[in-house]
Amino acid sequence: MPEGTIANRLRHVVLFYRGADEYRACLNEFAHAAGAAGEPVLIAVPRLLARLPDWSGGTTVSTADMADLGRNPARVVPALRAFCDAHTGKATRIVTELIWPGRSRAELCEAVRYEALLEQALAGFPADVMCPYDTAALSPSVLAEARRSHRWLFQGHEIAANPGYEGPGTVPGWCQVPLASPPPDADTVEYRSDLRPVRAMVTAAGERAGLAAARVTDLMLAVSEVAANTLRHTRTGGVARAWRADGEILCQVTDTGYIADPLAGLHRPPPGEPGGQGLWLVNQVCDLVEVRSTAAGTSVRMHMRIERV
Repeated sequence: MPEGTIANRLRHVVLFYRGADEYRACLNEFAHAAGAAGEPVLIAVPRLLARLPDWSGGTTVSTADMADLGRNPARVVPALRAFCDAHTGKATRIVTELIWPGRSRAELCEAVRYEALLEQALAGFPADVMCPYDTAALSPSVLAEARRSHRWLFQGHEIAANPGYEGPGTVPGWCQVPLASPPPDADTVEYRSDLRPVRAMVTAAGERAGLAAARVTDLMLAVSEVAANTLRHTRTGGVARAWRADGEILCQVTDTGYIADPLAGLHRPPPGEPGGQGLWLVNQVCDLVEVRSTAAGTSVRMHMRIERV
């Protein structure tokens, strides 16, 4: 393993592994090297307890179950920034496995987008962020995107420059195609000034779907926050829709505004910033958020899983 991370330099590293033994060996080496260098370690992977090595030798490791944390990939960057902020003045080492078999296409698209933007989102943090990819279980197209979005490659027990890297912020075209149209029978409300009909429509749709009361409130607040941005930044109003599909309730807000910042929703706004918490808040309460924005307008689609007790 290389020497400790260079101060103020992020290294976004891809690890292609095959099989549980190689996976555990690489994570073990990564954590022990960090311990030897006095660097804090965060391991955020899915199916956490079943997959982590049994560390010894004094290595201090923080953990998070990525199946929970990364349900909405936009939640991961704030968590990584919080870990780095908690260890200001030290280099850190982080493992994040955000892509695994069984992800829906929408989840996969947002996870790939996150990977493409992570170097920008964590710019200035002194960290090695290693992202494992299971070559036996993931599709060749997903593995190809991983090679394009990581500047560094873990290979042969060393971190080396990745010749397949295509530069920061290179989001693949298939992650930017317009969202499929909502079904024609979706609940629909047009709004120009009054958001009460929007809130009522979302609340009713959430209750019919069987969401818990707290989740109904979260979804209503998220949709209301996005719709409020329409009123702040456009003069033409917007359209809110709600429908059920594949064990989820989905709500979409469409207007003529434009979101220029590709990192919108990945950083928590400072307290008191005009416009409130915006997309950051929406990402905290929704299981997935898809944003498509062009000069012609913006659509924000919010997903909430219907979890039966």
